[in-house]
Amino acid sequence: MARKVSFSALESRSARLRLKIRRRPYSGPSLARGISLMYRRNATNGTWVLKCSDGHGAYWTKGFALADDFEDADAKTVLTFYQAQDQAKKLARGEDGSAGTAPITMDSALKDYRHDLEARGANPYNAEHPRLHLTSALLAKPVALLTTAELKRWRDGLLGTMASATINRLCRCVCAALELARQHDERIQNRQAWETGLAGLPNAQEARNVILPDDKVREFVRAAYGLDDKFGLLTETLAVTGARPSQAVRLLVKDLNDHLTRPKLMMPKSGKGGGRFRAEKKIERYSVPITTQLAAKLKVAAKGRAENAPLLLQSDGSPWDKNPGLNYHRDVNKIVVAIGAEPEATMYCLRHSSIVRMLLQNVPIRFVASLHNTSVAMIEKHYSKYITEHTDEISRSALLQHGPAIGDNIIVLAS
Repeated sequence: MARKVSFSALESRSARLRLKIRRRPYSGPSLARGISLMYRRNATNGTWVLKCSDGHGAYWTKGFALADDFEDADAKTVLTFYQAQDQAKKLARGEDGSAGTAPITMDSALKDYRHDLEARGANPYNAEHPRLHLTSALLAKPVALLTTAELKRWRDGLLGTMASATINRLCRCVCAALELARQHDERIQNRQAWETGLAGLPNAQEARNVILPDDKVREFVRAAYGLDDKFGLLTETLAVTGARPSQAVRLLVKDLNDHLTRPKLMMPKSGKGGGRFRAEKKIERYSVPITTQLAAKLKVAAKGRAENAPLLLQSDGSPWDKNPGLNYHRDVNKIVVAIGAEPEATMYCLRHSSIVRMLLQNVPIRFVASLHNTSVAMIEKHYSKYITEHTDEISRSALLQHGPAIGDNIIVLAS
């Protein structure tokens, strides 16, 4: 049986009613380490309030039931002093076995978000990345108690440490985790706290696309092969197809069609914009042409392996991670330095370069979008500068061309 704690000022109804009505709760007994019971005196039934340590030197409070000041306890919403003790400990520890009893903290919201991403076949990195930047106090705080001011203070504290666009992406991940928590706990009624506090920073849409000329792309691929053959094969596949790394690493042996003159890959879709149907969308494939040279290398890599085996592997023979950048980002940094590319260049520059190469080769924008698993709208948004260059020669041929200058065919008669 749980030990009951005595506290004369709050034990009885008559003792509580002698207290003055006030907004600030009266301190009560300590029930366990980091857990205390408090009482707020109201004009009607008072409120039992839980005070709980966040494990980092701070406390949070939460009103959870009415006191039996003017009506009898029902062991549910109206509690006696001793019933409130038991309920407070269960609330703090989540020990009653019912889902959602303990307040959902930022930490548990991110854990739940990770599980949700994994269940939908999405990248769990979006739930792990925010942990690198969130403070321990925010991670330990219940979602229901988060305020606009503290979330905005955290967001603004990131300025100067990363690009505004990166901050916005980080905030979107946190908002997604908090929104998921709200959907599963009706006690969370402070959606405005993150919608306002983590609102996107303005002027953060500056294009960061690094475009490499073809000779630099070839240098990039050669440098990758110089570091590791398997890494080089992945890099060449990305350079030729313009696919996202997360797509290429999901290629299977059976996705290679090594036709003698028209080889292609059946590239897995990215799942972007798939929402709850992301997993189904990522199963879909679309045809991407590749060079005969790349097809020959992929054929050698696939030799003797099962059709459902990953086509591209790491140097130790293991599949690439769902977020392959975690495995190769240091190698990419070495390549960028070695070839003298812009410091901001990443593996994604191969995709950007592929899109621009096709635009400048007069490939219709709709085809470019389809071959890169994106939309015409996204091409126009992020590559408008190159679209203008792409259309220059086409539009120039349609300009009004002047005939012979007026007067050129006039004969002057002698006087």
